[in-house]
This record gives sequence, structure tokens and C-alpha cells, in this order.
Amino acid sequence: MGKEVERKFLVLGNAWQHLVEAEIRIRQFYLAAAPGRTVRVRISDGASAMLTLKFGDKARERDEFEYPIPLAEAEELMAFAIGRVIEKTRHHVRDRGYLYEVDVFGGALAGLVIAELETPEDVPEEMLPDWLGREVTGESRFYNASLAFGGIPEIAA
Repeated sequence: MGKEVERKFLVLGNAWQHLVEAEIRIRQFYLAAAPGRTVRVRISDGASAMLTLKFGDKARERDEFEYPIPLAEAEELMAFAIGRVIEKTRHHVRDRGYLYEVDVFGGALAGLVIAELETPEDVPEEMLPDWLGREVTGESRFYNASLAFGGIPEIAA
């Protein structure tokens, strides 16, 4: 088990794109979701799958358990998805020594771009790149589970 300390930001423009180190095409869906807990399956590049359990309702810190599962089973589990299957491309972007995961959503969520930053310490505001927009950490409407059940949050549309 590991603690997940994460911040989320809306992304402004495309100045981050020249910093991309890697891309992963992701399909993810939820098998269960309740306040303070989710059960998610994520398929990456159509080649591997993970089962993830998340617990907690603090804005920046939650308990997370991840387990690899067979790809064929992940595909089968999709039939039990609640809400929509989220499609996104995750871009690994390094800026000032920090790794950002910039998610560009597709399908019904096309147009939404969110950056996540996971670090053991708070990064000072002056160390954040200019291409980050408003911080949305703690705004549940920007959590992937919320996106699976709703649409693009109004502020981001």
C-alpha cells in the first residue's frame, strides 16, 4: 500500500507538448464507487491492466492499492462498468525536475485536459510551470470517478 499525495490542475494551451517524454492510451472504468472509496480497472495501451482500490476523502492524500490483472479479465470486467468508460491519453511531462501526468480526455469528455502532480512534498507556487491553470485539487467533479458518471465540469468546458 502507498499513500498517494496528488495535486490536480487544469491545463492552459499546449506549451507542455514539447516536453512530452511518453504517451499511454488508457481506458478505465469503475466497478464500485462510493464516498471515500472506489474500485477501478485501467487498461493501458491495450497491453496491460491494473485493478486499483482507493480509500479516503482527503483532497491530497488517499490510500491506494494496485494489482496487475490479466488483460482478458479486465476486458471481461468492462461489462460490469458503472458509468462511462473513460478514454484518455496520458502524457508524461517533466518540468523543473517534477513529473506531471497530463491527461487529454477523449470520447464524451473530449476537450478536457488535466495535469496531475504526485510528490512527497508541496511544490512551491513559483516552481509550477506557466502552462498549469487553476488548481482543482479537492474538487470532486474533476476526479475520474466523477467524470465517469457526469460530463465535463462547466468551468473546464
